[in-house]
Amino acid sequence: MHVWDYLAEYHAEREDILDAVEQVFESGRLILGQSVLGFESEFAAYHGLRHCAGVDNGTNAIKLALQALGVGKGDEVITVSNTAAPTVVAIDAVGAVPVFVDVHPGTYLMDVDQVAAAITPRTRCLLPVHLYGQCVDVAPLRRLADRHGLVILEDCAQAHGARRNGVIAGSTGDAAAFSFYPTKVLGAYGDGGAVLTDDDAVDRALRRLRYYGMEERYYVVETPGHNSRLDELQAEILRRKLRRLDGYIAGRRAVAARYADALGDTDLVLPATDPGNDHVYYVYVVRHPRRDQIIQALADEGVHLNISYPWPVHTMTGFAHLGYRQGSLPVTERLAGEIFSLPMYPSLSQEKQERVISVLRKVL
Repeated sequence: MHVWDYLAEYHAEREDILDAVEQVFESGRLILGQSVLGFESEFAAYHGLRHCAGVDNGTNAIKLALQALGVGKGDEVITVSNTAAPTVVAIDAVGAVPVFVDVHPGTYLMDVDQVAAAITPRTRCLLPVHLYGQCVDVAPLRRLADRHGLVILEDCAQAHGARRNGVIAGSTGDAAAFSFYPTKVLGAYGDGGAVLTDDDAVDRALRRLRYYGMEERYYVVETPGHNSRLDELQAEILRRKLRRLDGYIAGRRAVAARYADALGDTDLVLPATDPGNDHVYYVYVVRHPRRDQIIQALADEGVHLNISYPWPVHTMTGFAHLGYRQGSLPVTERLAGEIFSLPMYPSLSQEKQERVISVLRKVL
């Protein structure tokens, strides 16, 4: 048994998914057709925004968004190290410099109180990561950004449909990047991503950048760009699944509630929800000082878990040039040795979940 599985969901939705495939194949248009246009319009509307540009994956969503926002070589981008490496890989890809602040020890989200001290004359962008299914408090970041002339890019790869004080993730910054990797709350049957914005100029730049740098005519490059288009087939599947997104979130919350009920009396540290947050539980991250022993014991029982994330980005060899040393982000580093994820997906059956809980309680 593994931390994620899509087959039960696919069997339940097979007829609609295959109909989406048939519709695209019969359309006569396989690249940037009506399915991409339809999904972009509907995904933007779901967030109360005017623009969505579909791209090929979440990493390029961040990369192209940074470029469209004017972030480039030598600019500093303030973010966190407790995130998936692609967040930082994308910053590096545009020639910018990631600057890390620590995370909150209870929610593992960006500690926004540390951001002001990290701002320098080279800072250009604040990049909060809405982690594990709940939102960073973007309001104080917005005030800082306005005061210092900075832009905000929200990393929403793990927070589809999450809200803070009623405000949906992705609607507060200057732009927001999403991944539709299959494990996500809204997942494709392959790779995919998107960038949301209410800024007309940013949207135009995104559409150029994802299409070689061309705007009006093929072969006429306005500014050098990329080939980063959302696939028409994935767009139609996502369009169908978007209509079920609120149901997926409800399913995840039900799974989370069962874990909380069954494990609340153990010494496992369960997820904490920040006040005002509506958690969507992209992953169900727990914490224990004997993490590695627990994971091995569960694996011996056939229950295979995941760690999000075992190696903070600032400790990775590929980012050694940034000069961060062990101990520079103490909360992030401590969490890396203790956190792990229990199986979490809306089609997880009660029988399978009870198996995880039973084995976990025995090991604890």
